[in-house]
Amino acid sequence: MGRRALLVEVESTERAQALHAELLRLREAGELPAVDEIVPAAVTVLVDGVDDPVALAERLRGLEVPEKASSHAASVVLPVRYDGPDLTDVASLWGTTEEDVVALHTGTEFRVAFCGFAPGFGYLTGLPEALRVPRRATPRTAVPPGSVGLAGPYTGVYPRTSPGGWQLIGQTDAVLWDVTREPAALLSPGTRVRFEAVA
Repeated sequence: MGRRALLVEVESTERAQALHAELLRLREAGELPAVDEIVPAAVTVLVDGVDDPVALAERLRGLEVPEKASSHAASVVLPVRYDGPDLTDVASLWGTTEEDVVALHTGTEFRVAFCGFAPGFGYLTGLPEALRVPRRATPRTAVPPGSVGLAGPYTGVYPRTSPGGWQLIGQTDAVLWDVTREPAALLSPGTRVRFEAVA
């Protein structure tokens, strides 16, 4: 990370989202020293390009951060065909029907907590803790692009063909990563996401 970076550790993904949103708000309001990037992860927020990381760390110790991230973020709707190969397994894990899995998934507002794994891949939070599912015991060697999956507390969409162990419940034609688009990533940290069932 270098001498001009500050990595802030917090206790949960929700707190990382809230801190990320608050730091973005402070930067936009001109209340934060100049920084290059503010990058959230599962339980950290990286602030890069800081002239005085020690001084910023001291300031952040007393920062009041709202419990939840701001709701003023961008919103994206992703159309999904809920025909994934693990839909039946997820229904079984949730103790419900495939139709109810679709209803619960489309009825949830997700938020991109952070990005990683592959360009354009967002880790989306929003499902209740009781609906967390484990990764597959045997990962697939090639998951098709557009596959919508679940793992742990997250929902995600594979931007390109890659290995993966998430439980696949559907497929979207949305393009998650396009280098000719600005920005290239459809989803970025803080983006609110809803899934819409299509035939």
